[in-house]
Amino acid sequence: MFFIPGWLISIATFPGVIVHEAAHFLFCRKFKLAIFDVCFFRVGNPAGYVLHEASDDFTKVFFVGMGPFFVNTALCLVFCSAAFLPVWELKAFDPLGYFFYWLGLSIGMQAFPSTTDMKHIWKLAPAEAKKGNALAILSFPVIAILYILNLARFFWADLGYGLAVGILAPLAVFRALV
Repeated sequence: MFFIPGWLISIATFPGVIVHEAAHFLFCRKFKLAIFDVCFFRVGNPAGYVLHEASDDFTKVFFVGMGPFFVNTALCLVFCSAAFLPVWELKAFDPLGYFFYWLGLSIGMQAFPSTTDMKHIWKLAPAEAKKGNALAILSFPVIAILYILNLARFFWADLGYGLAVGILAPLAVFRALV
């Protein structure tokens, strides 16, 4: 295990940072939350951010906070799947295939919501769960797992997630179909 500074990882995975922040932005727009400031990418901590209006509506908070997880995961799967056949099955040296793998993996590595986003969801979830909100009830295990994975970024959990979604998932689907 070796240490690479976060700012260097952010530069290497900048498409993922941009997509992550764009997903926050998209869900803020969808749920009509005012956006005060946006930075899609910068070299620093955080690598990007969306400052938006606060809300006590659980659904809004959930989707704004978890939006990057859903969007980044889906795009990681799409881009890596496009690269799968030429790189893995045809064993062709295809620069475009490797570009799509880098793009997909960089997006997948940035899928985890921040601990701040998860804390906002976690804060509202118990009261909503008591009201019978199915989304709130389902959010407990998801947020718990993502919180642990986010903390495990030091041990490359984000890369592991990107590889699982971008390489193992297409491989499993292809093997099941063939």
